[in-house]
Parts: sequence; structure tokens; C-alpha cells
Amino acid sequence: MSLASPLRRAALILCAACVTSGAWAQGGASSYNVGATATGIPFTFLDVKSNSIQGMMVDTVTAVGKAGGFSVNVQQTVFSALIPSLTSNKIDIISAAMLKTAARQQVVDFSDPVYSYGEGLLVKADDAKAYTSLDELKGEIVGAQVGTVFLDMLNKKGIFKEVRSYDSVADLARDLALGRIKAALADQPIMAYQIRQNTFQGVRLVDSYKPVNVGDVCLVVRKGDTETLARLNKAIAAIKADGTLAKIVQKWGI
Repeated sequence: MSLASPLRRAALILCAACVTSGAWAQGGASSYNVGATATGIPFTFLDVKSNSIQGMMVDTVTAVGKAGGFSVNVQQTVFSALIPSLTSNKIDIISAAMLKTAARQQVVDFSDPVYSYGEGLLVKADDAKAYTSLDELKGEIVGAQVGTVFLDMLNKKGIFKEVRSYDSVADLARDLALGRIKAALADQPIMAYQIRQNTFQGVRLVDSYKPVNVGDVCLVVRKGDTETLARLNKAIAAIKADGTLAKIVQKWGI
């Protein structure tokens, strides 16, 4: 073996190290763990056939990863546990139907918006009243999902006989259809999609009700993680500009 061979190998190793170091300097991590809930159809849901999380926000974070040069590992997480999982480093990004709020901004950082929507008012299918305000439900039993801004809205109103909390919108819709609660607040596009698919029967969205808590859906990172946030925002801008995000929204009919 000639002396040139060890020297050549050393040079190649050094060169590879430089390339790797440069890639990390330019792009950061090559993979991120992403938290998504299994109960937020069509934003995020568990596809029983593939036993994987699917939905609009899964497609979005995957497209963001492709544009940003990183892969994503989507993990099923209960909605109320998404932020605790993020802050405890179990996941790196939240991609779910989570609205940006001032209270949440104190704990985590939000990317640029990928979608905007507000609350939907749900009642029993045979309740034909054209509600326009929550004030019309004073003294009634109402409900919303745990961890959502809608539950906070109902509690802050202070006009209801009882405000019940639910782990999932499926549980909420069941109790509403059975008449155990008079009305409920939930993510408008999620409920509209579920009702169109006949997943939730015996309930209806009130067309006359206009949302008062319209917010932005964003990707979410740990507080102060400016590197990941900048990387996400750059990729979000790219998929907005080339029409990828619009196609994803259209695909899921929201």
C-alpha cells in the first residue's frame, strides 16, 4: 500500500466532514418529530387502513419538509398533550388544527399561517332555531373539546348552566345527538367535513351563526427555537408561492 492511499483517504474524510458540517450550518436538523392528533378530521386523523396519521396538516408539514430539505416523523398525540409534548422535547413541531392565541404564544412559538378559521356552533339535527349568538343559549348545558380555545370561550361567558369538556369531537357529537347537551362549539371545518361524510349523525352546524374567534392555524415550535421557526417560515412561503398549499387545502375540501 502506498503512502498516497492513507493520505487520500484522510483527505476524503476531511472533505466529507466539511460537506456535512456545511449542510448542518445551512439547514439544521435533517429530521423532526411532529405531533398530530388522531381526532381532527380533515386536518389530522388516524387512517385505520395504514395505521398512520393523515390529513391536511400532515400533508402540509410533509410538503414543508420537502421544501425545507428535511423529513418528518408524524406521531399520534392527544390534542391536550400536544404543547406539553413539545415543551418536554418529546416532539419538535406541532402540526394540527391548533389556533394561534395570545395565551399559547406565551408558551410556544407559531409559524406563519397556513390556514384560518373560526368556531362552529353545533346543535341537534332537529333543533331548527337560527342561532346567531351564544347569548341565546343562556342557562343551557353546552360543551367543547378539552384544550381548545372554544372551551375557554364558553367558560368565560359565564351564562351557561354547565360547560362540559370532551376528549374528542366524536364524544362531543355523541352527547349532543343524545340530547345530553344543548349545543357545542368546535372547529367549523372539522365538523363540516365530518357531517358531510356522515360520520356525525343527529347534529348540524348552525348556518346563521357567525364565528367570533377566527384564528390562524400554524406550525408550532418550542419557545425560542428561532432556527426551526425560520426554516419552517421559508418553506411555508415556498409552498404558498408554487401553489402546493392551495392544492392541499382543495384536496381536503376545507
